Amino acid sequence: MEYLPSLQQEFDEFKPSLFELLAEQQLSDLLPPSLRYLLAVATHRHPRYLLRILNSYDEVYALLSLVVERYYLRTFGGSFTENFYSLKRERVLRTKNGEIPRAQVGAGAPVREALKLHSADVWKNLLVMVGIPYLKRKLDEGYDIHAAPQAALALGGGPRYNPSEDLPHNPTVRQRIFHYYKWFLRNVYPSINAAYYFSVLAFNLAYLFDNTKYSSPFLWLIGTRIRRLGAADHRAIAAVLDPKPAPGDARSQRPGSGLLGLLSPQNLHSQLLTSLRYFLPASIFALKFLEWWHASDFSRQLARKATEVLDLPAPVVSGLTNPAERKGSGQEEKEKKQSEQEKKTGDLKSALKPPRRHQPPISATSYLPIFTVPLPPADTSSANTCPICLNTLTNPTACQTGYVFCYVCIFHWLSGEHQRQLDFMDGEGAGAPWEEEITGDDDDAVKKSSDDNEGKSSRRRAGKWESGKGRCPITGRRVLGGTEGLRRVLI
Repeated sequence: MEYLPSLQQEFDEFKPSLFELLAEQQLSDLLPPSLRYLLAVATHRHPRYLLRILNSYDEVYALLSLVVERYYLRTFGGSFTENFYSLKRERVLRTKNGEIPRAQVGAGAPVREALKLHSADVWKNLLVMVGIPYLKRKLDEGYDIHAAPQAALALGGGPRYNPSEDLPHNPTVRQRIFHYYKWFLRNVYPSINAAYYFSVLAFNLAYLFDNTKYSSPFLWLIGTRIRRLGAADHRAIAAVLDPKPAPGDARSQRPGSGLLGLLSPQNLHSQLLTSLRYFLPASIFALKFLEWWHASDFSRQLARKATEVLDLPAPVVSGLTNPAERKGSGQEEKEKKQSEQEKKTGDLKSALKPPRRHQPPISATSYLPIFTVPLPPADTSSANTCPICLNTLTNPTACQTGYVFCYVCIFHWLSGEHQRQLDFMDGEGAGAPWEEEITGDDDDAVKKSSDDNEGKSSRRRAGKWESGKGRCPITGRRVLGGTEGLRRVLI
């Protein structure tokens, strides 16, 4: 299929096949989501610095693309991904059929200079390469939010799909613009999007059968086509990247023209952008290497062999007296008697000391104490015990704070519907073992037991405590995402 145009006319070695153009377009389309994913992973580690960039990713990527693509268009004659496939962009001549094959073979350098993109052509191509994809991404995102029927299934307080939505009474300018914008997305944009894809398909088929020189309708509008790099192009690019001044040139004898000249601000910018052409194949190779490393057993065997050769020394405890010296001086008997006496005194003090009360965390917004539960005692029998229901863990689920609970218990707790929370807020769980340590102004009211309505209302903790809804049952910290932030674990 690559040589299908040769069936219609003489073969043109500088015309790329449709499949080269499609491969280049797929690579260009994969760059934005890949960079977004890397930025999202880095944002989890440094949200303070990268969260704003992630929220405005489309605008930041468009600005960076504008800088990079402008440099590559002016230096290499093509975009960043087109240069990776040895492609370029050139103007179309206003001659018959737009082809000058004899001139291209005999005088490649003058033809290249004649077909080279001018400054106006560069900005037109930047509009096609950066502006139109950015506009389409924003329109697709707006359509998914405001016009897609599946948006009606969304939960939460975000915008929802409502085809019969009307303007409010006395609307502001912003509300009026937003209303017409949603109307455009629901009624006009689907037709424009379909016409866009059908026009691209039509131009691709016409380009495949050599009925047009343009592989895209936008290239036809700006009068630009994509070609392969020739010998004259490679010589011109090499002259730009590796300039060799004449021996008598004063610039070659100027101090700072060597390594320090490459580190100057005016050269550092071009060197950084030029290095991107090597970064793309290097990143692809690194990705394939990481896939092999994690898929193969070589990494696990290497780690196992590395741990086998480690000989850990025995622990050394300093500050102990030699037993022989301690026995000869009679110090051992004195220390034994002293330890027994301190043990008896400590037991007596612990028996007379009142139990330590649990201080609940305080909310930073309502300044009310938050109802939490203590951890089970640290022994082997309670290792697999849920701190909420005090039973064996069933379907263990980890909270964002690192504590593990039963899935049903933590789900109802974050929803504020757990029976333990309801009993506490109603004042009916005063005799429970986990509530004996709770302190507050309503301790006396909780200890009282009366069946009349006045006694029940005094035991209620609504307005005095927070039930712990949406918070960790142990620490009282807010759980981001609610129940969506829970993760199942295997024990």
